[in-house]
Amino acid sequence: MKKQPFEKTSANALNVRNGLPKRQGLYDPANEHDACGIGFVANIKNVKSHDIVRDGLTILENLEHRGAVGADPKAGDGVGMLLQIPDAFLRKVTAPLDFELPAEGSYGVGMMFLPPDDACRAKIEAMVATHITDEGHTLLGWRDVPVDNSDLGYSIVPTEPVIRQVFIAQGKSAQDQTSFERDLFVVRRLIERSVAAANMAEAENFFYIPSLSSYTILYKGLLLSSQLGPFYDDLRDADTVSAMALVHQRFSTNTFPTWSLSQPFRMICHNGEINTVRGNVNWMAAREETLKTALFGDDLKKLWPLIQEGQSDSASFDNALELLVMGGYSLAHAMMMLIPEAWSGNPLMDEKRRAFYEYNAALMEPWDGPAAVAFSDGRQIGATLDRNGLRPARYYVTSDDRVVMASEMGVLPAAEEKITH
Repeated sequence: MKKQPFEKTSANALNVRNGLPKRQGLYDPANEHDACGIGFVANIKNVKSHDIVRDGLTILENLEHRGAVGADPKAGDGVGMLLQIPDAFLRKVTAPLDFELPAEGSYGVGMMFLPPDDACRAKIEAMVATHITDEGHTLLGWRDVPVDNSDLGYSIVPTEPVIRQVFIAQGKSAQDQTSFERDLFVVRRLIERSVAAANMAEAENFFYIPSLSSYTILYKGLLLSSQLGPFYDDLRDADTVSAMALVHQRFSTNTFPTWSLSQPFRMICHNGEINTVRGNVNWMAAREETLKTALFGDDLKKLWPLIQEGQSDSASFDNALELLVMGGYSLAHAMMMLIPEAWSGNPLMDEKRRAFYEYNAALMEPWDGPAAVAFSDGRQIGATLDRNGLRPARYYVTSDDRVVMASEMGVLPAAEEKITH
């Protein structure tokens, strides 16, 4: 692939591109934080159903008090839902289009926020096509995501992006789904870098890739918790099934809500704040020249800069987790590296467990702060608290193989006799 002249962009330009004001006076976007509502519902035996999606929407609606509204009563801080890819549904809605989906797991779906400007959008879609082909895969086609914006706040409508899905077929023989997922990660980073380097004013505040994966799909936006289902027709379709639904209601503190900063991100949703984020980001940047893995090979160079300036602490954490998981760490291992328990000087901790944390402390400094984080890669789902436990989270398991976790109980009521743990 021909090397592209990716340009370094100023922090202020990136802030504007992310929908944030420039640094001025006493205001610095780097100091933004949020305290939110998080939750998930999952079938422990990976049985997919539309009930899980419906229950995810119910959790969101019951977390509405965890968000906030502005002078426009229908302008919130953003919500979202991360699901497993609903294969049967996607086959149904792409059947009228001029392409056919390959076997489940052999194609990826990209949720794309694109600018309303036709010419700018066409340029970005051409970049998407180029990078998919250059990385050895096949662009199957595009789908316009049906949305209903009739209930959006008057201040939100001008910020609404064009939302489209891009479908990509695995093009490399003898490649398993995990390797394909890694390639999609590389493709996404190349697209993001190309759009940033093109510096198109029409793309500012609009372009963003919520997800590009063969395992998961992310529906999110600058919406109220009660608006996510009505806004996205896909979420109300009975064929949209999943064994897990990871949801988030954002509450911004000292922040400016944007479509891109709505959560979940590609692997996590987060309640709290990471106080060490500046140092964490600097350390990740310092590792760029020393990181090596046979899984990526030379493709590793295509990812940098891994963490974009001007985004939130949660988005930065998501970038770091994504790299570790794509680089071969298990999801649980990577989370325990990034948010370790309070192991030093703890006489009650098992020695093997302490040794695990002590070893990994040499590889990765903790991302520290009052935080409850829920995470998923589409195959596993879980949650963790920071070492101080300053953001609560509770869960229960039921006799019909469900686990429900949230920042508070009561968001998805269950019959008492069904609760086993």
